[in-house]
Amino acid sequence: MVSDLRLSGGGLSSLAMLHTAVVTTSRADWGHVEPVLRAMRGRMQTSLLVGGAHLDDRFGRTIDAVRAAGYDVAAEIPFLAADDSDRGMGEGIGRAVLGFTEALDRLRPDLLLLIADRFEMLAPAAAAMALRIPIAHIEGGEISEGAIDQQVRDALTKMSHLHLVPTQDAADRVIAMGEEPGRVHVTGAPSLDHLRLDEISGRAAVEAAVGRTLDPPPIVVAFHPTTMHRDTVDEAEVFFEAIEQATPPLVFCFPNADAGYSRIITLAEGICSRRDDAVLRVNLDHLHYWGLLQHAACLAGNSSSGIMEAASLELPVVNVGARQQGRTRAANIVDAPAEVEAIKAAITAATTPAFRGSLAGLQNPYGDGHAAEAIVDAIASSDWDASVLVKRCGGWQPSV
Repeated sequence: MVSDLRLSGGGLSSLAMLHTAVVTTSRADWGHVEPVLRAMRGRMQTSLLVGGAHLDDRFGRTIDAVRAAGYDVAAEIPFLAADDSDRGMGEGIGRAVLGFTEALDRLRPDLLLLIADRFEMLAPAAAAMALRIPIAHIEGGEISEGAIDQQVRDALTKMSHLHLVPTQDAADRVIAMGEEPGRVHVTGAPSLDHLRLDEISGRAAVEAAVGRTLDPPPIVVAFHPTTMHRDTVDEAEVFFEAIEQATPPLVFCFPNADAGYSRIITLAEGICSRRDDAVLRVNLDHLHYWGLLQHAACLAGNSSSGIMEAASLELPVVNVGARQQGRTRAANIVDAPAEVEAIKAAITAATTPAFRGSLAGLQNPYGDGHAAEAIVDAIASSDWDASVLVKRCGGWQPSV
């Protein structure tokens, strides 16, 4: 059980419940953290910090959906730059550090909960480190070699004090980085909890949200900048040339707010202007998105949702290029290099009835939909006194 003494910005306080600050900065992470927030109800006090793309009209101002779902927002932290350059990403991190420092200093939670690998997550982690607020990190230990997400994720691992990882492979990597095994918990990916907890949007609701019929089944397209490349949209240029030639209808999802996102939006808009069976949606509620995937021919692009979530729907995925290279994956993934003919061949292979049929009974390596409760159990069973801030150095020994 959790001790009655809680850490609060470097000092101990006596609280009835552990006070956990939870960060969300975009639709990309909201579907992951929302089940965890639900599981926290009645077990700990929470303060939700909302920033980044959630507050931006360009990305659908999804903070309104967060509030509509019944969640109070303890702080809003705007930080996105006006442009989508790498400099803009750097400036955004700087503004986010200031904003999260102010919010965390005011709230003084006992714990900060972060998820995954978005570049802006470095900001609340840095603020918490300065304020001596311990960090719990969801989905560390993963690999995505084609994006700066890899460095961000690993940096967050080393800054964190509790690790809530999706797979045993991820746990092994975190421990290999020198983290104490007793602080590493295999929980699964919380985004999968929606399939167990929620009623996924039905066909009619999805068609209304998407603005087109789902007959014939469309290819859902989710493509993001390859942020480890100097030209972050070099693979996008090739991918969109190939996807325009695909026979099924196309439903494009907005990219993440990474350097180069505006070019990807322009490419998608161009295809939509030339094909009357193609649409672009700025933001789909995560339950609508799950419902869309349930009625899709396949998912194509380089999104982590294809790797982590689509297997639970037995959905074929065409994963293109370097962004997700190295991730644990199920048999529903058809990998293709960023070459037009290779992408077209992968789409053809993924959309055959034989391949779809081969996925029956597929097991998702990222869990079974009980991650949120495992995450909250791990937090609640950990000691959050002052000693948690002291991190051991794994097996390292000084030279003699």
